[in-house]
Amino acid sequence: MGNITRDRLEEIKTKGKHTVALRSGTVRISTDGEKHLMICGGTACKASRSELVRDALKREIQNRGLSKRCMLVETGNDAFATLAPVMVIYPEGIYYVHLSPEDAEEIVTQHLIEGTPVERLFYQDPITGTPIPRMMDIPYFAHQKLITLRNYTLIDPENIDDAIARDAYQGAAQALIDMRAEEIITELKVSGLRGRGGAGFPTGLKWEFAAKTDSNTKYVLCNADEGDPGAFMDRSVLEADPHAVIEGMIIAARAINAHMGYIYCRAEYPLAVKRLGIALDQARDYGLLGTDILGSGFGFDMEIYQGAGAFVCGEETALMTSIEGKRGMPRPRPPFPAKAGLWGKPTVLNNVETLANVPQIIVNGGEWYAGMGTEGSKGTKVFALSGKVNNSGLVEVSMGMPLKDIIYNIGGGVPDNKRFKAVQLGGPSGGCIPAELLDTVTDYEVISRTGAIMGSGGMVVMDENNCMVDIARFFIEFCQEESCGKCTPCREGTKRMLELLTKITEGRGEIADLGTLEELADMVRDSSLCGLGQTAPNPVLSTIRYFRDEYEDHIKDKRCPAGVCKALITYIIDEEKCPGCGKCKRVCAVEAIIGEKKVPHTIDPEKCIRCGACIASCKFDAIRVI
Repeated sequence: MGNITRDRLEEIKTKGKHTVALRSGTVRISTDGEKHLMICGGTACKASRSELVRDALKREIQNRGLSKRCMLVETGNDAFATLAPVMVIYPEGIYYVHLSPEDAEEIVTQHLIEGTPVERLFYQDPITGTPIPRMMDIPYFAHQKLITLRNYTLIDPENIDDAIARDAYQGAAQALIDMRAEEIITELKVSGLRGRGGAGFPTGLKWEFAAKTDSNTKYVLCNADEGDPGAFMDRSVLEADPHAVIEGMIIAARAINAHMGYIYCRAEYPLAVKRLGIALDQARDYGLLGTDILGSGFGFDMEIYQGAGAFVCGEETALMTSIEGKRGMPRPRPPFPAKAGLWGKPTVLNNVETLANVPQIIVNGGEWYAGMGTEGSKGTKVFALSGKVNNSGLVEVSMGMPLKDIIYNIGGGVPDNKRFKAVQLGGPSGGCIPAELLDTVTDYEVISRTGAIMGSGGMVVMDENNCMVDIARFFIEFCQEESCGKCTPCREGTKRMLELLTKITEGRGEIADLGTLEELADMVRDSSLCGLGQTAPNPVLSTIRYFRDEYEDHIKDKRCPAGVCKALITYIIDEEKCPGCGKCKRVCAVEAIIGEKKVPHTIDPEKCIRCGACIASCKFDAIRVI
């Protein structure tokens, strides 16, 4: 298409207004009128065979002669990961879950032709079992505030016109044509936007440092190297709305006068890389990347750099070292990247979520964004809600919402009426917040005072069946394995902490080990070179702080209350409940279960390897852990 003008951008947006109004539910049409079937095409849905569902619907629509009034679109929606594949049908906003190819005929016949939605495919409230037909009536969605995720279910991520119809590149046009660089930075500072990658540094201030650094060459980088266990925020944004991130980078480039950028995305995100590549090609075809963007005289382009999956490359200096073609290892600061970053040049690096917020701030103004959230934490935050919770998936809420509201009002609470125990916030570098602190609000400083961190947004819920000592061991093992080894405190300190935690979970711990763990944690936190080592002790310190009794149970009583640590548990069979069916005996790989048919069985503790196969096979709840 070549370089387009601002007027042409507006024409494309205007042309798509009907589509936007239809999908957002702001326009109503007759029952037999136009329908848009927005089927999830994110990673979770594709893993659940959404492509087969898509193809079955497409065939059924074509066979029924409905192609002219029914549009089937694949989105990037990963919102409800546990309900995949999902689909929304607009303009009604009917939300279907757990779809299979066999459902296509019924959906087309009953919903599209007869006008009656298929109730058996509705979402069901996890507490009451009540079916809820409309997406925005489901509490999971109703309690969210969407800015970063505002386009999920509404656009085809591989169609730039869809994105433009939802205001994509309007912020870039405003920044490039109507605003000076200082004005862009001022709006960011007024907005109060802080880096969503974990540290929470003010974005406008970071940009200002880079803008004031004198250099002919500067860079803008996007950190999409999301490596936290249970985190999928950045991946989902890139899969669902890649143009928001590209536009955010264009605006950042204009603010600091950079002309080249890189998106550092891990190679384990093939769908995100694919859609990002398509979006970059489309933006170049429209002249939204390259020279003289929108006739502004400003030029900027970017490339995708695929990382090999090293967790440490999420740290900004290690990421830059990796792009430079070297082993991804952090370097001392100062100088900070805003002064000397990639190849020694001034560099701004923000993560995916941060950049996706920027266009909306430019379009709506900094004060609009600052009107949401708390005094110190403005706007919204995306969390990847997972673990022991009924509704897991992506959640975007206004800063300041209590953790309790996220877990119970949006997440639907803990399954099977189990007792909530803790929530791990901030990934492996975060901390565990206990039940008595569930009223803690999502605010950088407030969360930090609990011993956790906001991090990039991982939120893992744990119930009574989780062992907090084992949780601490798991996260410190992750950090120890991912340590680059450059600095001794992180390399050796995390290794020693892991040895002590393993010792405790195996029943060999001593009370003195707790003091040693705390001493080591303080040393690693205070003297490590980069953020990986500096925050690695958080899960250990927070679990000792709030769950010291569990550590003492492991050490003094040689008992794991949650029944997780194999060396500290024993499997027994309740003779009153066991009918002697023999099923547990058949699945026992080491022949540890003894007993005749129709006679209560017993378990030989010397042979038992505590694999749990017997418990899983027993229909009579006769096997328990002590």
